[in-house]
This record gives sequence, structure tokens and C-alpha cells, in this order.
Amino acid sequence: MSAGDAPVDRRPALMLTLATVGFAVNFWAWALLSPLAPRFKEALHLSPFQQALVVAVPVVVGSLGRIPVGALTDRYGGRVMFPLVSLATVVPVLYLGLAGQTSLVGLLVGGFFLGIGGTTFAIGVPFVNAWFPPSRRGLAVGVFGAGMGGTAISALTTVSLVDVGGTATPFVVTAVMLCGYAAVAALLLRDAPGRVVPDESMARRLADTVRLRVTWQASALYAVAFGGYVAFSVYLPAYLKTAYSLTQADAANRMAGFVLLAVVMRPIGGWLSDRFTPTRVLAVTLLVVVVGATVQAFTPGLAPLGTIAFLSMAAALGAGSGATFALVALLAPANKVGSVTGVVGAAGGLGGFVPPLLMGVIYGWYGTYALGLVLLALVALAALLLDTTAVARTARRALSPNLVEGSKTHV
Repeated sequence: MSAGDAPVDRRPALMLTLATVGFAVNFWAWALLSPLAPRFKEALHLSPFQQALVVAVPVVVGSLGRIPVGALTDRYGGRVMFPLVSLATVVPVLYLGLAGQTSLVGLLVGGFFLGIGGTTFAIGVPFVNAWFPPSRRGLAVGVFGAGMGGTAISALTTVSLVDVGGTATPFVVTAVMLCGYAAVAALLLRDAPGRVVPDESMARRLADTVRLRVTWQASALYAVAFGGYVAFSVYLPAYLKTAYSLTQADAANRMAGFVLLAVVMRPIGGWLSDRFTPTRVLAVTLLVVVVGATVQAFTPGLAPLGTIAFLSMAAALGAGSGATFALVALLAPANKVGSVTGVVGAAGGLGGFVPPLLMGVIYGWYGTYALGLVLLALVALAALLLDTTAVARTARRALSPNLVEGSKTHV
């Protein structure tokens, strides 16, 4: 390798790092309400459903927002969209920190706009995808996806910052981080050379996107894999506090452990997909979720069976999320990766929106979470059947003519 080639070779890694940091910071902001939900419940006398609604609203807004943001990223690139969305997220973060915590309405309004931070996923996937060749995209997109660990940062720091500096402190700290990242991104981010820029209108691209088979198949899988991760990351503190009588701090720390394991497993899921194909990785991870959710439905003791069940599901959901976008990176047309990512990402977020609300309702009716976990096991089983039948056929048809000698991208 010549000396002149070195800077070019380093650029993909730098862009991947910057995108991952941006994803993590925005997800940190996106998840600020979850660790404080038990405190809001006590201070504002919220019902279980209202508590679940507070943490679910940012999820659904961030999920649906990925559809237009992904399409805009196809058109304008990550260099424009990352700083723009990061700065837009500052506004609801400061509102919640300084004024929005005193009423349910304030929390819902602030949470609605806080969802903007959750749209950054649809920026990063097409941005990173364009910087790497097909044989390395599974790992690269998986590494980017590890930025979802921003929710772990929120879980580990939010309650402590409130205890030390008051209710506004974690929100002000996060706003400063968002502003700092936006400045760095504006200076250093660059879109990949030769990036395919679509010339159709957004409406036309979205219409074409929803007609792609990979869009709907990946959406169904991601709704279970990432949706399950989101659901646990926003509702696990409330679940542990209610089902096992843990303190708020202990429940938040255990949720952070769940999130961190899922984060670590996401790039591993992408790497395994590069080697053994995404559909095979998904089959294994979904089977683990079926078993783990079934075991946890009986509310076993936390030591050791409950802990094993939760950590197994964390690892499986993280790896499955990475494998799903390895599938998208391989099968989506180059000029529609952002649009496909937006729709699939929306499905994943919505997959995380419904379970917390459902768990709140189920507990309010029956005084137990068992039925909700049984439903998770059944949904994961349905996704497993989809993956091993229709998705596997789609991947075989799409990839078989394009195999490169020595590659393992076939299914």
C-alpha cells in the first residue's frame, strides 16, 4: 500500500466512528424518559398505562419519523442530515429538562418531539452502507447499530445525574452533547464518493420502496428483533420494580446490563451474517427469544434463571437486529437503502411501541406480566417461520446470480 492510499483507507473507519457516535448521542437523548418513568409515576400519580405511554410516545414518533428521514438521507446524505437532526433534538431535550416534567401533558408533548432523536438510525445505515463493499456491510452496519447503546448511557447516568444536580441536569448535559456532536459532524462528516443520489421525488421513491419484497420481510423481522430490544429497554425498569420489588436504581442498572449485551451482540450479529448469511443467524436468534420469553413467563427467580433468560434474549435480540440490516444491506437497491431503512426502522420502533403499552394494560387487568411474555414467544415463533421459509427464498433468488468467488453471502 502506498503512502498516498492510507488516508483513503482510513476514511471509512472514521465515517463509521462518527456515525456511530452520532447515533449513540441521539439515542441517549431519545431514551431520557425511560429511567425516570417510575419517578414520574409517583410524582404525578400516573396509572400503569399512563406511565407506559410516557415512555412509548418517543418510540413511536422516532419510528415513524424514520420513513421521511431515510428518504431525505437518500437525497441529501448523512453529512447534512446528522447535524440537522441532532440540533433539532436539542429543543425537546431542553424543554423536558426545564419545563415539561410537571404534568402528564408536558411529558407527552416533550416526548413527542423527543422522538426526533430516534430517527438518526435511518440516517446512519445508508450513510455507512455507501462507505463499505457488500462483503463488509454486515459488520459495518452492525457496528453502527451498536450506537443503540446510547440507551444504556441514559440508563446508567440519568437517575444519578438527577440525584446529584436536580431534574434538569441529565437533559442539559445531553443537550450539550448533541450540540457538540452537531458541530463535529458538520466539520468532519463526508458522504461516500460515488454515492448514488436518486432523482425521483420522495413520494415516488417511497412508493417504489414499499413494493420491494425485502422491505416488508425485513420489517417483520426487525419488528420482533429490534422491537423486542426497544420494548425491554424502555419497560424493563418498570417490570423489574413491579415483578421483583427492585429499587429504581437497581432496576435501571439491570436494564443497562441488558442493553449493553444487546449492543455488543449487534455487530457480532452483522459479522456472523457476513460469514454464515443473515437468515441463518436470524433463525438461531429468534429461537433463543422463543425459549427465553417462555421461561420468563413463569417469573422465575432472578438468580439465576431469570437473569439467564433476560440476558439470553438480550444477546439474541441484539444479534438479530444486526442480522436484519445485514440482510437489508445485501438486498436493497443502492439508491433506496435509506428509504428501505426508514420503513424497516419504523417497523422496529413500532414493534417496541406496542409491547410496553400492552404490558401496562395486561398488568393492570391481571396483576401479572405472564401473558405479555407468552405473546412475545408466539410472535418470535411466527418470525422464525417467516425467516426460514419466505425470507430464505427471497435471499436465494436475489443473491445467487451475484455471488462472488470466495464469498459466503449465499443462503
